[in-house]
Amino acid sequence: MRARLYLLFLVPFTLLCSLCAVTAGFFDVSGRSGHALARFWSLWCLRVASIRLSVSGLDLVPIEGPVIYMGNHQGNFDIHALCRAIPRRFSWIAKEELFRIPLFGGAMRRAGYIPLDRSDGRKALKSMRVAAERIAAGTSVVIFPEGTRTQDGSLLPFKRGAFLLAARAGVPIVPFTINGSREINPRNRLELN
Repeated sequence: MRARLYLLFLVPFTLLCSLCAVTAGFFDVSGRSGHALARFWSLWCLRVASIRLSVSGLDLVPIEGPVIYMGNHQGNFDIHALCRAIPRRFSWIAKEELFRIPLFGGAMRRAGYIPLDRSDGRKALKSMRVAAERIAAGTSVVIFPEGTRTQDGSLLPFKRGAFLLAARAGVPIVPFTINGSREINPRNRLELN
């Protein structure tokens, strides 16, 4: 029942929040409104799915200046978890394919998120330059250095681009781990377990 309710909620609510983010982007080019809408979207996706979030270690995260958040990527709910767990504005570095989804991709762009073309090294390098510029301007970024979600829950090898970005930007890396999201919503599935 919970899974059906979530799916009935997810599509129209995602469209509504995306439309609002695109519209807000015309008035707020900073991306703050778009990111605030992403946090709102995540809050309600977690609530409708009856998922409680438990976060620890926030007291160890620098409160001043930008950082690079890096961690494992278990499933789709990682996005909701991080949108709610990270208390300040940040830019996602996300696979470019997501930016091609009508309306949703526009919302991501308006929020100031950064597309990463994983199939082309030159384009990926350009994305890392954009991320370094955002960091220099004071915005933190979130990246999954594995490059994709895990199939079986094991940690995948980290790509070096995330670490090169950290070295280039000269900001701290804030590591995180996410547990349980793969069990809730595994890779390549919309249904909830």
